[in-house]
Amino acid sequence: MKNIKYIILLLVSASTIIACSDDFVDVESQNESSENYFNSEQDYQDALIGAYDLLQSTYLNVMLGEIASDNTLAGGESATDVPGIQQIDDMIHTPNNEQLRSIWGWMFAGVNRANYIMEFQNKTAFSGKENVLAQTRFLRAYYYFELVKWFGDVPLVVDQRFLFGDQFTADRTPKEQVYTQIEMDLLYAAENLPYVQSQLGRVTKGAAQALLGKVYLYQDKFGAAALVLEDLINSGPHDLVADYTTLFENDNENSIESVFEVQYADLEGAGFGCLQCSEGNVAVGFNGIRNYNGPLFDSGFSFNVPTQEVVDAFESDDPRIDTAILDINAWATSTGATFGTGNEHTGYYNRKYIARQGDSNIGDQNLTNPNNYRAIRYADVLLMAAEALNRGSIADDRAQNYLNLVRQRAFGDMDHNITSSGSTLTEAIYNERRVELVGEGHRFFDLVRTGRAASEIDGFMSGKHEVFPIPQIEIELTGNRWSQNTGY
Repeated sequence: MKNIKYIILLLVSASTIIACSDDFVDVESQNESSENYFNSEQDYQDALIGAYDLLQSTYLNVMLGEIASDNTLAGGESATDVPGIQQIDDMIHTPNNEQLRSIWGWMFAGVNRANYIMEFQNKTAFSGKENVLAQTRFLRAYYYFELVKWFGDVPLVVDQRFLFGDQFTADRTPKEQVYTQIEMDLLYAAENLPYVQSQLGRVTKGAAQALLGKVYLYQDKFGAAALVLEDLINSGPHDLVADYTTLFENDNENSIESVFEVQYADLEGAGFGCLQCSEGNVAVGFNGIRNYNGPLFDSGFSFNVPTQEVVDAFESDDPRIDTAILDINAWATSTGATFGTGNEHTGYYNRKYIARQGDSNIGDQNLTNPNNYRAIRYADVLLMAAEALNRGSIADDRAQNYLNLVRQRAFGDMDHNITSSGSTLTEAIYNERRVELVGEGHRFFDLVRTGRAASEIDGFMSGKHEVFPIPQIEIELTGNRWSQNTGY
């Protein structure tokens, strides 16, 4: 997190020294033990920062959430550049995909760090502890939600660490039960968090409500989703940023539109040997313009390139396209910039999340970009509320209102308001989600949860690709007790 340094909790055991007399002398370790921690508020706060830290690894979830969809292509230097990304783009991924194993491992690491705090939640009392535990439970819910989205049924471990050896007894839990725990965690978080925290980047009540609404929406619980999302809309402090063109710039982070934002910094370098060690947004460098030389932007690896199809999804007079997608040929013509081309070059880049000039470039500059990820925006909240109200047959008039708030900000007038209802309104909401949130990692999962993936994504097989395969190594570590997801 920006302006917070996280600690690594060392798991050490007491050692014994064997003397020449064959006597055993117990020597107390000078290092802090994980079993003798949480003796002060600071211990809980430090462990909580460690739980936040895995959020930075979700850069991969975001990038692949676009590449797996019809919004972008894998790109890169060549068709063999990071094979796991190429395979997901082509829907030919297998249980031996390195990127899927990273998502599994990093998200479960986040769960485990949150569970470590919850395992010792009653050890030490201090003022404001409910706030700390509420943040912890939000983070556990966030990581578990990512796991369920990607893999379906996953092992559910609550209030205790998942230690080596537990895989021999733990089973995959039906996702319905995992969703129940996610809901419980988010309800607790929403009850015990304020709308405004004293430190930027900390979880708020609004973040808990928004994520809870999304979790309900993914389960088609439209009434529950509408209730919590409208409560946030009516009671929370958030609003749309007036000028959409400024929304994704580095000097407009943690804005009034940001309901939950993953914090990144360029203060600590990283390398390819440990991408999750970076304090920067790795996806930004991966998305960047290949061999770029020109104003405003920095170069990158040209992954995650938008398709012509998503460019054409914008209405002809929709000004958002210039903020969301960079037409590199037009940009080069107007600025004199030069660039190279890579695999599947389309002429477009994800302008929201490509590198800007001006950061420190510590270490590998492509791995330490400080661009925050706007994980949940107020525009997303409005569109989720509209969808819940419409698809739940609750109130199309209110659904239209929330949808049109987003469109009025986009076009700067009311002439583009949507007045349709029923299934036509549903399609309008779907279309709006695509153009408003393009490049932000939501598209693949939106298509899956609404049953449209097979008709929109090339190579998508119904009954298989709704979830990704459990990494083969994880199944082998259980003694091959776990079954693989269907089709893999």
